Amino acid sequence: MTDRLNRGIEIFREVYGDAAADGLTAHLKTDSFGVEQAQLAMEWAFGTVWARDGLDRKIRSAAVLGMLIALHHSSEISHHTKMGIANGLTKKEIEEILYTAIPYCGLPASNVAKDAMRSALDDLEKAERD
Repeated sequence: MTDRLNRGIEIFREVYGDAAADGLTAHLKTDSFGVEQAQLAMEWAFGTVWARDGLDRKIRSAAVLGMLIALHHSSEISHHTKMGIANGLTKKEIEEILYTAIPYCGLPASNVAKDAMRSALDDLEKAERD
């Protein structure tokens, strides 16, 4: 494994926990469809961008959510809403990111984001209760 891949997995583990990181590591050792995509994501996104010192993880999460809202990527918005919570964003801050997106990204994008964010937050609340 490369240094960037190892660092990416380390950051992924810090945010998502051992079970998710162990599952990812097991997947990376297979020859299944898309395994290189997962490796590139870990090396590039987590091992390079998320490892940078320029922004703390909370601010980087807020920036990523804004970009994903603009792109209408609902599954990634949901995923990064959960990541944002793990990185220190509050539910209120996530809601403010949503409101900030309305004039800059438009109502259709904010509607997609609201549904994805609400679903992610509901998942987190359910997990806390269980």
